Amino acid sequence: MSTVAILGAGDLGGAAAQALAARDHVHRILLIDTAARAAAGKALDIKQSGAVSGFHAKLEGTDDISRLTGCTVCIVADRFGAGSPEWQGEEGLALLKRAVPYLSAAPLIFAGALQAPLMAAAAREAGVARERLIGSAAEGFASAIAAIVAMEARCSPGEVMLTVLGTPPAGFVVPWSEASIGGYALDRVMEQVQRTRIEARVVKLWPPGAYTLGASAARVAEAVTTSSRRFFSVLTVLNGEFKVRDRVGAVPALLSLRGIVHTRVPSLGTREQVLLDTALASVGGS
Repeated sequence: MSTVAILGAGDLGGAAAQALAARDHVHRILLIDTAARAAAGKALDIKQSGAVSGFHAKLEGTDDISRLTGCTVCIVADRFGAGSPEWQGEEGLALLKRAVPYLSAAPLIFAGALQAPLMAAAAREAGVARERLIGSAAEGFASAIAAIVAMEARCSPGEVMLTVLGTPPAGFVVPWSEASIGGYALDRVMEQVQRTRIEARVVKLWPPGAYTLGASAARVAEAVTTSSRRFFSVLTVLNGEFKVRDRVGAVPALLSLRGIVHTRVPSLGTREQVLLDTALASVGGS
């Protein structure tokens, strides 16, 4: 029986819980927040919507962090309160140090757009294996780009295959030379002027909003619990990819109950390689 725990019952945590429940592939969802009544109320609200949406997941809310014990995967989200601030910085690291002893080998999914430094700190200071640290915001970013490509190409977003590389917030690179639409190389389907229009819009897509981030965290959590055979664009603590170590970067990755099983480094054109090298050189992981 798969259990997904979510640290934080803010807007992002609630969106992730809602998306997970609606997908109906996880048996139990646990919202953990110091505002116990708010977490319980949000869990109850989502649970009651199952009668309308037709899902059967069990949802609970608590302030007891020890209930992380036995969870399949843990999503790091945001605190309940004004502005729903993402867990990050010293407070976020302190929370992770409290949580890690209860997690055994469960992967940690960082749902926020600002949590790359927290991921690096979790590896460096909390001793969490890099394979267990997964940033899902990159998947939401890639999906948003695919939607724009689909609009430009007048096709379904499901026909667009692409990924993102690099580092947030300003260092993402799309390897267009590997992108495809309906199985055909993107360069064969779209003209250069169309790609130029897309590139001009891509820079405005980061950071995604709470619902996009929540949906992306849910998708990645589901991939972990089911050991999906699909590659996802995720943030990870790099370990030799692009000849970089100990910085957080986005790569396509295969996921399982152990976390990141394998990363794939796409072939890049000269311009893409220069952009990626510049991004990785200018943005650190902490």
